[in-house]
Amino acid sequence: MNLAPVYPVRSARLLLRPLSATDVDALLAYRSLPEVCRYVPFTPMGPEDVLDRLRGPWSCHALTQEGDALVLGAELADTGDLVGDVMLRWISAEHQCGELGYVFNPAHSGRGLATEAVHALLHLAFDDFGLHRVMARLDARNTASARLAARLGLRQEAHLIENEWFKGEWTDELDFALLGREWPPPAAPGCRACAEA
Repeated sequence: MNLAPVYPVRSARLLLRPLSATDVDALLAYRSLPEVCRYVPFTPMGPEDVLDRLRGPWSCHALTQEGDALVLGAELADTGDLVGDVMLRWISAEHQCGELGYVFNPAHSGRGLATEAVHALLHLAFDDFGLHRVMARLDARNTASARLAARLGLRQEAHLIENEWFKGEWTDELDFALLGREWPPPAAPGCRACAEA
């Protein structure tokens, strides 16, 4: 298995593409906000944090072995503004399993952009990479993220009670998943790939 997307990956309003040093300010606009970082496994980032990740884990542009993760910027096609980023990690070759994640600038919330971006990522996971299963693990308090997963057809499979000591407290985790045979769910508005299927 190997996933080397042709960039940018296009949806109706977005371009998904690798992040670069030119994105530092746009990434800081949301990844430095305490409210954005509250339920995710990182603390508010500064410029050096972002640059370190750009040089390290965010520099992967293809999934070639277990553990690899694509972190792609979600850019508005009409303006070039970076509004968030999405992640697809290859968890297991044997079990053909992946994990997704997403972080978006709250200044662009309420427009369906995160849903559209993650929908495009699921096309990569299932249609291009041929995964059997994709999951998302969320802090149970992150209701907006849980609603997004449900909108995309992921089913909640578990609610783990106080399973993790996270940022100074015991927290619950929600696990969502979708199988390849369940893909695609009802087409997302403006999804060219679903319309062509």
